Order: sequence, then structure tokens, then C-alpha cells
Amino acid sequence: MPAGTIAGKPDDFDAFWDEIETDLAAVPANPEETELPLYSTEFSTTYSVRLTSIGPYRISAFVSIPKGDGPFPALFMAPGYASVVTPPPYQDRQRYVVMSLRYRGTRGSDWPYAGKFPGMLTDGIADARTWIMRGVFADAIRGFEYLAARPEVDPERIAINGTDSGLIVAARRPQVKAMAVSGAFWYRMQEMVQATEAYPFEEINDYVRTYPDERDAVMRTLSYFDPRHQAERVTARVLLANDQPEWFAPLAGALGGEHEHYAVTHEGQLDRDTVENWLADQLGAEHLPRIWTPEEIGSWSS
Repeated sequence: MPAGTIAGKPDDFDAFWDEIETDLAAVPANPEETELPLYSTEFSTTYSVRLTSIGPYRISAFVSIPKGDGPFPALFMAPGYASVVTPPPYQDRQRYVVMSLRYRGTRGSDWPYAGKFPGMLTDGIADARTWIMRGVFADAIRGFEYLAARPEVDPERIAINGTDSGLIVAARRPQVKAMAVSGAFWYRMQEMVQATEAYPFEEINDYVRTYPDERDAVMRTLSYFDPRHQAERVTARVLLANDQPEWFAPLAGALGGEHEHYAVTHEGQLDRDTVENWLADQLGAEHLPRIWTPEEIGSWSS
């Protein structure tokens, strides 16, 4: 996509998000919970949970609850852009009530709408109110609401981990105590799509090449979903894990709560453990590495 004008924060930004909140409030969640023995362990029970989001649309999620006496800290896995969402990692299931959300269009929430990958990112993108991602963010907020309201959850110990979509959830729901942003997708997306040919951003470039007259409308749509525009509402303590502090400086400066930076090393185990240990410290939970000893693995499978 040729470089062009970057749309700023829209004048009706607050009204846009208030409309989403109004639509959510008008639709009861009506949760249905089904135990999943295949994904349950000796230390946790996993459920498939179905919820109603705006539309109305039925979405689903994996929710795992530790066995024993609660309340427990809770962790919401901020959704990324992918067709398949897996159950939460084992080490998170040991210490948190944890949710992996399957938003509309993804497998498990793909009826009546089955998202195409690539393709879903541009569905309705010429208007922020018709873009499929408006519903996706409503789904994320609805999922978080359900998690935070679970009776097993300690309401003072709720965190989010994952992509910067979680910053928008944290901006809309102040129950979030801490958030680790270990992947950026929505932040400065207008600039990203003009600076790369990599997918999934290239989906937007493909769309604009096909419909060049809609370029400005597309840029305006993206501006509604930049977390920088509502970062001041985020009161959670935030860890920004990246290797480009200068790129993320405007976001860091806009955050309403305390924040810190972790310079990622691109050594997967080290970076994952550092981020997850930071979250555990915020929630008063045990440090658990992503990889266990053979003895630990054997004890769980016996």
C-alpha cells in the first residue's frame, strides 16, 4: 500500500465504543458450561463455555478451574488473529482460573459465521460499524466479564496476557489488575500495513488494491481500534514486552496506570518465563516454567 494519510482519533470515538457497551448490556450472556474430561487433569477441570455476545451471536471459550479451595487468581488470554484457539497452557491451569476465548468466526464459534483466514480481517472493513472486528472486540469483553464474575475468582487478582487486544479489554473493564502485552497487532496498525507485505497485514493491502477508493475509509476504521486512543483508561499495571521501545513509547506514555518495559531476547523459553513470572508476581501466584522435568510430566500421566 502506498504511504498516505494516517487517520487520527475519530471525533466520535467515545460514542463508537459506548454503542458497543450499550449493545452488550442489552444481550444477556446466557452461559452454558460443559465439562471436557479430555482437557481436564488431576489439578484442574476444563469446560467449554458458550456465551451470547452482540448480534446476538453465540461464542465459546475454554475455561479451566484449578481443583481445591479458592478463590483463585484469574487470567484472561487476550485473543490474537487466528482461526484456531487452543486450551490454556498446563502451567496456567495449575494456578489460575483461565480462559482462552474462541471469538466469532474461529473454530468452535464458527456458526453461523465461519471466518476465512486470510480474509476475515477485511470483512466489512470500509465502515467501523460493519467491520467484523467490532463484534470480535465485543466478544472479548463479554468473555472477560464472564471470567471475572466466576465465583472461584478472586476479584482483586485478575490479569490479562497476550496481544494488545487485551489493552482495549482492560480499558473497558477496570477489574484488570495487571496485563502483559507480549504481542502487538492493533497498535499503529495503519502504519504497519503501509510498511510491510507480511500477512495478516497484507490482507488489508490486498483489499485496498482491489478497492482503492475505500483507502481512506479503511484507515479511519483502523483508527477506532488502536489501543493508544483509550490507553489512558487502563489502570492496570502493564508490562510491555518487545524489542522496540521507541515504537511503543507513545503507547507507554498514554497508559493511565503504571507500566514497565521488558526487552525481549527472542529466546522463547526465557521470554515466556519472564513474562509469565511477572504476571505471577502481580497475582501472588507460584512461578511455573513452561517446560517441566521428565519426573513432573511422568507424575501427571501416571
